[in-house]
Amino acid sequence: MSEQKINPLVKTGLELGPIIAFFAAYLMLKDRVFTFGGTEYDGFIVVTAGFIPVFLLAMGILWWLTGHLSRMQVVTAVLIIVFGGMSVWFNDPRFFKMKPTIIYLIFAGVLGAGLLRGQSWLQYVMDGMMPLTHEGWMILTRRLAAFFFGLAILNELVWRLMSEETWVYFKTFGLTAAIFVFFMAQGKLFREHGTQDEES
Repeated sequence: MSEQKINPLVKTGLELGPIIAFFAAYLMLKDRVFTFGGTEYDGFIVVTAGFIPVFLLAMGILWWLTGHLSRMQVVTAVLIIVFGGMSVWFNDPRFFKMKPTIIYLIFAGVLGAGLLRGQSWLQYVMDGMMPLTHEGWMILTRRLAAFFFGLAILNELVWRLMSEETWVYFKTFGLTAAIFVFFMAQGKLFREHGTQDEES
């Protein structure tokens, strides 16, 4: 099924809506304790349990509207089910907090494997979005692989050494902002290795 175009605001809402809902629900329930089946669960675990179906529903709607989900979205969905489910099942928030670490290590590893083969697998995924020369793609891929590896380490440091609330703020805003800043900082690379002017 070919990908269908939808309103960018709808797409962004479906991608970011569950994360914002998680953050808002956490702020409301973080200090509460709930008892289910004789077992006590703190607010973080309850919010995590609610986040899983909300995220999957949003991805299902996105797939229904566009007929397509990226590999990144599919991997993220699987890891949310696995690590979020383990956090709820074992009543242990550490599993869910490790999820970003695993995601970023996977992305860094995949990009690194492509680089070892002399290829930019990032180009395969994003070629239509950013027209670059082969050299440009290789440089960007090396930088992004190192960046993802750094984010994985940073996530481990934050959730292990700081408070749960700090990690929630970091996960909701810090990681998103870091990715935005990373791509904004690549302006010189895009100018020097862009192919748009050559093709026009």
